[in-house]
Amino acid sequence: MSVTKVVALTNVGLLGGAMQRAQARPVGLPGLVVMYGPSGLGKSVAASYAANLHRAYYVECRDTWSKKAFLLAVLKDMAIVPGRTLSDMLDQIAEQLSRSMRPLIVDDVQYMLDKSIANLLTDLYNASQGTIVLIGEERVPSSLAKLERLHNRVLEWVPAQPATLVDLKRLVEANYPNLNIADELLEDLARTTRGCLRRAAVNLHRVQSEASANMMDRIDLATWGKRGWFTGEAPTRRAH
Repeated sequence: MSVTKVVALTNVGLLGGAMQRAQARPVGLPGLVVMYGPSGLGKSVAASYAANLHRAYYVECRDTWSKKAFLLAVLKDMAIVPGRTLSDMLDQIAEQLSRSMRPLIVDDVQYMLDKSIANLLTDLYNASQGTIVLIGEERVPSSLAKLERLHNRVLEWVPAQPATLVDLKRLVEANYPNLNIADELLEDLARTTRGCLRRAAVNLHRVQSEASANMMDRIDLATWGKRGWFTGEAPTRRAH
């Protein structure tokens, strides 16, 4: 993502609040938190912020990961020398989660849910009774619904929200403090990008570059003119 600083945006607050409630839950309540939504809404930004705020362990899954690869990644983040077997490694992680009382954030969890590797998450939660945060794309809830043992351990569902005008203003303040971007321009950007934080961040960098090239410290919708916004669509081929 083209955001140079992690800012307390809407999704950051939603995830942070859910994690706080999960950690303070009464004994007997489940401890999984699931944030889900389309790509580009800033879920990983929220995860990064929450990991720092709550001193959480953090892993970002990959499509090629096996059970062993997942366990090794978690143990590496915990700075623990892996045991000999998968069972040993799972016990090491569960013990560390239980002893440290620190959450575990599993980002891009959709890569795990469609494989038998997903059973590791259930085993890990059962053995640790810790707070485990799953973050992934919009199909994650339906994938979890097929895994009843994991699905019924969810305490909170957190649907990621599109970026708001306030979010974009905070991004500008954090990353381009010397540039005054009119609200009407930010509103137009949020509307055109449909609240996709990643694309909004790319466009804000464009605005800053244009303003710098033209020696402007303020830019509004009229000044931006017909430059338009990058929305992810490839440009149409010009006819000769």
